[in-house]
Amino acid sequence: MKKSVVLLMLFVISNLTAQQRPKLIVGIVIDQMKMEYLYRFSEDFSPNGFKRLMNNGYTFQNMHYNYVPTYTAPGHASIYTGTTPATHGIVGNEWFSRALGKQMYCTDDASVKTVGDGTADEGEMSPKNLQSTTITDEVRMATNFQGKVIGMSLKDRGAILPAGHFANWAFWYSKTGSFISSTFYGNKLPEWVSEFNNEKNYLKYINKGWDLYKPASTYNESLPDDNAYEGKLYGSSAPVFPYDLKTMYEKNDAGILRSTPFGNDLLADFAKKAIEKEELGKDNITDFLTVSFSSTDYVGHLLGPRSVELQDTYLRLDQTIADFLTYLDKTVGKNNYLLFLTADHAGAENVIYLKDRKYDVDNYPSKDFRKSLQEFSVKTFGVDLVLNYSNFNIFFNKPIIKDKGLDFVKVKQLFKEFLITLPQVKKVYTEEEILANSGNDYYLNFVAKGYDATQNGDIVLIGKPGVIEYLPTGTSHGTAYTYDTHVPAIFYGWHIKKGESYDKKAITEIAPTIAQKIKVTFPNGTEAKVMQEVLDEK
Repeated sequence: MKKSVVLLMLFVISNLTAQQRPKLIVGIVIDQMKMEYLYRFSEDFSPNGFKRLMNNGYTFQNMHYNYVPTYTAPGHASIYTGTTPATHGIVGNEWFSRALGKQMYCTDDASVKTVGDGTADEGEMSPKNLQSTTITDEVRMATNFQGKVIGMSLKDRGAILPAGHFANWAFWYSKTGSFISSTFYGNKLPEWVSEFNNEKNYLKYINKGWDLYKPASTYNESLPDDNAYEGKLYGSSAPVFPYDLKTMYEKNDAGILRSTPFGNDLLADFAKKAIEKEELGKDNITDFLTVSFSSTDYVGHLLGPRSVELQDTYLRLDQTIADFLTYLDKTVGKNNYLLFLTADHAGAENVIYLKDRKYDVDNYPSKDFRKSLQEFSVKTFGVDLVLNYSNFNIFFNKPIIKDKGLDFVKVKQLFKEFLITLPQVKKVYTEEEILANSGNDYYLNFVAKGYDATQNGDIVLIGKPGVIEYLPTGTSHGTAYTYDTHVPAIFYGWHIKKGESYDKKAITEIAPTIAQKIKVTFPNGTEAKVMQEVLDEK
């Protein structure tokens, strides 16, 4: 009798605990999304996508990244770990590792193999380089590994890093048109994934082609369709609508879908299938789905932030999100899911567009900058002392410096004096200055939070505002300036009150806020600063 009562009490307590958490958490990251897009395109959005989230959820209007470099992999890692690259170790998309003495990719893992219809190198990926736990990891542990975690994206890093170390699965898009994974997660794709892949859903988007979603007069927030600041999509004669995706596919592969808004649509289709087949949100044990929409980044890089193509991508994504929210309402229930939406970084204006309007800025290709370093070094020391330049980091060839009997401190000082004379450079910091950071230098704080002494360089640069280390067309990102750091952050759904805040917030506050909201352990690297507005329910 006593045993039955105890079991009943445990069952009741378990259910009460479960009810304190949503059935499903959905994390949406939109690659290269500026907060400003929610303002600029607002009149053309439907009431059921971005506007539904902003009008019925809690919007942080002044959310920022607090480190450099503002790239995709560090961004996804920082959102979900609640800390910065100095702690979680993902210091770039790819970087030259001082410890290893070679270039490495953020999710490279030679010990695993591709699972699914992808090439070998596409699938040899895992989260092993991520040094901190994620909020998704903590949900897995808090549910005694009963709650499922699934991550997905067109990019491997956008799927793997948010899903964390303990995910059931992470899936990413292959140039074959299939979603693939690695043996880190399992030796065979789930049946539903294979079925989805076998349907070749990507072809319906490619065969349809890409034309304007709305009447041409709608796009008055953008520059003319054909302008000098845009690149060309897969060999097109001009950056203008309509785009013949079928011909592009025949000359390339299914990877072309990434650079169209339909990459986002395909991912949303896949996310719905995952919710259905994995039964996410069907019981009282919290599941976590991470979805990273990457097409916005591909289009932004190639065509720029003022292109009709980018506006069209966001108008279509608005409808995609509206459809996805409706699907969540029907399958999980309006009050049963907690959703947040943010971005992994924002993006700069096209620098030639600014220059043509008399702003004294320019673009500086990396190879030209590297050449200037070489020329200075040979002229000053008789040999090129730079081992590598990447991600605004300079690595010196220490064996050569030692062999030539040079004073390393003096070498760095002379390079620093040279670098500060270059027209594109604003700040130059040595390793010693970074590690001794007192917190009083605004930009040094950004560098220090993105700096891992075992992986980063001997010198780190900050460029001047507005300049860009990129091509003359399209755009990029990576700096500490607000055009790269200012991103949306919206919480919606389960126990989220309506409202907005204009107080400045840091992206690293999202994960610990969720941890407090659903009563699980903080990710282990976070400073645990939370957004009280999300925790208040009245």
